[in-house]
Amino acid sequence: MHCPHCSKVNSEDASYCAHCGRELPRIAPQADPATHSLNVAPVQYAGFWRRVLASLIDGLLLSLVTGSFTWTVDFDDFKISFVLAVVVQWLYFALLEISNLQATLCKMAIGIVVTDEQYRRLNFPRATARFFGKFLSGIILGIGFIMAGFTQKKQALHDILADTLVLQK
Repeated sequence: MHCPHCSKVNSEDASYCAHCGRELPRIAPQADPATHSLNVAPVQYAGFWRRVLASLIDGLLLSLVTGSFTWTVDFDDFKISFVLAVVVQWLYFALLEISNLQATLCKMAIGIVVTDEQYRRLNFPRATARFFGKFLSGIILGIGFIMAGFTQKKQALHDILADTLVLQK
């Protein structure tokens, strides 16, 4: 049996794919085996503009929260407030993406989730690598983010570095 998600061959009695770990569809026995049909939708990667919209809304939401740290401090406390803002953002992204939701609030609203390359929920180290990889994606003139519009699996540089995917639900 071929896995409809990764196209790898599995034994006919397997319940889960040995390669990607996703559940295999059950096929009811029919009189003619040639008439079997797997009515399983293929994996849909979240498109570039959908990801941009989620990022913009998440950024606006987080700037309202973390902006209060930097607006009320003088220059000497700016370093502390900057570090605090980065920690808040890191925990927001990492904790929500490793949760059962697999998405930030804005990604949920738009209908996209973050998984590892085997379509499983992220663990904390992988979510952390993905978050801090975004700095690298942005530092190179945003090219790391733009890559999501041109790669086969719609992965940005930080997704490639952390072995993650962003999928439409």
